[in-house]
Amino acid sequence: MAKIHPSAVIHKSANLDDRVTVGPNCVIQSGVSIGSGTILDANVVIAKDVRIGRGNHFFANSVIGARPQVLSLKSEAEIGGLVFGDDNIIREQVTIHPSINQDEQTKIGSGNFLMIGAHIGHDCIIEDKTIISNYVQISGHCRIETGVWLSGMVAIHQFVTVGKWCYAAGLTGINRDIPPFLIVSGHYPPKVRGVNKRGMKRAGLTELQQQRVMEAYKKLYRRSEQPLLDRARDLAGQEGLDDNVHTMVEAIIRSSQHRFGRYLEQFRD
Repeated sequence: MAKIHPSAVIHKSANLDDRVTVGPNCVIQSGVSIGSGTILDANVVIAKDVRIGRGNHFFANSVIGARPQVLSLKSEAEIGGLVFGDDNIIREQVTIHPSINQDEQTKIGSGNFLMIGAHIGHDCIIEDKTIISNYVQISGHCRIETGVWLSGMVAIHQFVTVGKWCYAAGLTGINRDIPPFLIVSGHYPPKVRGVNKRGMKRAGLTELQQQRVMEAYKKLYRRSEQPLLDRARDLAGQEGLDDNVHTMVEAIIRSSQHRFGRYLEQFRD
């Protein structure tokens, strides 16, 4: 049976699985489902229709699934959902918004660590094993791929994709897509500073795979009179291209399809 503090307010339609723990003064609204082993500390708010997997931990004062901050969104408008995988850690004062579109979802994968005060905007996809540090602000419609590490107070423009196993230094402002495996810092635009060697190790890349990513980085980002897009296309045309290098060059090519370098913005309604 779920362990529920007597001060918690839980809608009768909410579905709490075995071994769920709900702390003091929590509010769980209608249509919510929470998987086994998930813990809600004090004062957590889980808004309407949020779906949460197993083994997640929500720390005090996190607000999950409240209506998106969109000026044009009418109070009576139907909105979409918010879905969590398993084993996520959501620290104090984190806010995550559902989709603004009725039949769509904001998605949080599994094994993510969201630190104090982080915000995830509507219609984002956060994949797996990400680390999102204190007060990171992610605008709507972004995709944060597996293994990304965002340091404190990183801010991300809407519709941006941050490629897998990237690292963004503190206070970075990201307004265009970042290819996988890179280190970035600075803002508007951020600058590529190198290859995230720690990220490649976390990803389980072999020494040979890491070497090929490093060689590709040198070809793409070391000084050259040839534009980055041309270098990426030349590399993409090589036979026997390493799969990880392929994801890097494809990310560069995709981002070039939008004038501001945000591939997902092509799909804006």
